[in-house]
This record gives sequence, structure tokens and C-alpha cells, in this order.
Amino acid sequence: MENWTIRTIKKEDNQAVAYLIRSVFDEMEIPKVGTAYEDPYLDLMFEEYNKPKSVYYVVEKEGEIIGCCGVAPLENGSPEICELQKMYFLPKSRGLGIGSEMMEKCLEQAKIFGFEKCYIETMPFMHAAQKLYVKSGFEYLEAPMGNTGHGSCPVWMLKKL
Repeated sequence: MENWTIRTIKKEDNQAVAYLIRSVFDEMEIPKVGTAYEDPYLDLMFEEYNKPKSVYYVVEKEGEIIGCCGVAPLENGSPEICELQKMYFLPKSRGLGIGSEMMEKCLEQAKIFGFEKCYIETMPFMHAAQKLYVKSGFEYLEAPMGNTGHGSCPVWMLKKL
């Protein structure tokens, strides 16, 4: 897959990003309760990440949003910890190294924001995602951090930046 770019989200991307995230939930049969699917701002991602120390990226190919991921302060966490949030890719964009590039871009921006650690939550059956997280330096935790509201995500990981 060629001719794709990673860029920051624009207001006009909101509908496509929400659709992408919901379609991945449906495809992978991810629980909708206690996960990002329920987040009240899922249809307003541009507005949600248009805040201090927050950024949301999309992967675009020929005008289509095929992936997304963001970084923001960890809700009710220490100020030096951010959270990697809502990293989802359409099936046609998986396994091509795009996730690794997106991860690198997000973690670099987290460092620029001044964060010292990055937290992430995921599902136990999302093996490819966990493989990427481990490859990127994330380590498994015994308990969740902060208060993300995602009680159905039982896998927690942390990386020192």
C-alpha cells in the first residue's frame, strides 16, 4: 500500500474517524460497553483532541481515512503520564508497517509535550496490537492506571519515554 500520509485530524474528519472506529469494533466483536465505543466524544474527535498536550492523527490514502491514533494526558493520572488512545486501522491497512509509524509519531509527540511515560489499554484478543506495543517498548502492568472509563479493557501497558 503506497501513497498514504499521517496527519493531524481536521474537523471534517470527525464522521470518517467515528465510522472507522465503530467498524473495527464491529469487525473484531469488541465489547461496546466499558470501551472507547461508548465515549461521548467519539463523533467529535477533532474537538476532543484540540486541547493542551493532546493530538490525534489520521492515516489518509487517496482521501480515505484508513487509520487513527492519538495521545492525551491520562485521565486522573499523574501529569507526567499520557495515554495512547484509540489506535484503530481498517483491515486493508494492517500488516504494512503503518501502525509502527503511527506509534513512533505519537510517542515522539508525547515526548515533545513533556510526558515521561505512556499508558495504553487494550483487549486480550488483540494480539497484533499487543505485539506492536511490546515491540515499541511497552510492558504489561498488573492493574489499570488513571480513570479512563474503559472497564472492559483488561490489558494495561506502560512505556517509559
